[in-house]
Amino acid sequence: MWCGFGKSSAVIATACVISASFVISNTTFADRQRNYTPQEFRTVLRGLGYNVKVTNTPLSDAETKKAISEFQKGYKLTPVDGIAGPKTQDFAANIVQILQANLNAVLKTNPPLPRDQFYGPKTEAAIKEFQKKHQLEATGIANLALRQKLDEEAKKVISKPSTQPTVKPSPSPTAKPTASPTAKPAASPTSKPTTSPAPTKSPATTPTVSPSPTESPTAKPEASPSPTESPSPTASPTTTP
Repeated sequence: MWCGFGKSSAVIATACVISASFVISNTTFADRQRNYTPQEFRTVLRGLGYNVKVTNTPLSDAETKKAISEFQKGYKLTPVDGIAGPKTQDFAANIVQILQANLNAVLKTNPPLPRDQFYGPKTEAAIKEFQKKHQLEATGIANLALRQKLDEEAKKVISKPSTQPTVKPSPSPTAKPTASPTAKPAASPTSKPTTSPAPTKSPATTPTVSPSPTESPTAKPEASPSPTESPSPTASPTTTP
């Protein structure tokens, strides 16, 4: 089921999110990066099947306002004013992202389409490829009927059990804990607190009274004859003239 008409906006939004998460598991959709330019928004409207000419003039001409109003009515967006406000732009961006996710799932596009808010040349080319695959006219336009068909195809792809050999975890020998000899604590002699030999009471080391140095006969310095005091020259009185 695609995000169809005739439902409340809350239901549509929920359906869109469920559909997208169903098609691409673990896919998160980016928030709208920025406001669309007039040309970008017209490209989205045209890509989704609305009758507008793609130009970059303001979105105020009658044709564009009518297309925006139809979009708002179809998805029960309020107010229906023909103005591409934030709510309208958010909804359009979400639809484009879901469309891109479904194309990636069905066509296995390589590289995958970026899941963004823009209905660019790559998205249009992928739509044409899908149309050709189903013998449809290759217009590159994903109207509601085509989006519903694409959504069904995406569900089939996802619900199929993946034919790939599901890479059976090659029974690697369950990594038996290579019975490494359980590192028996190499019976290290229970590391008996190797009673460090209590300092073998060294035979009460009775301080072997080391013989006090035998007083070597203090060689009495032979009284060397003290130098006979040579009579110091008596200060002769300076004869004053």
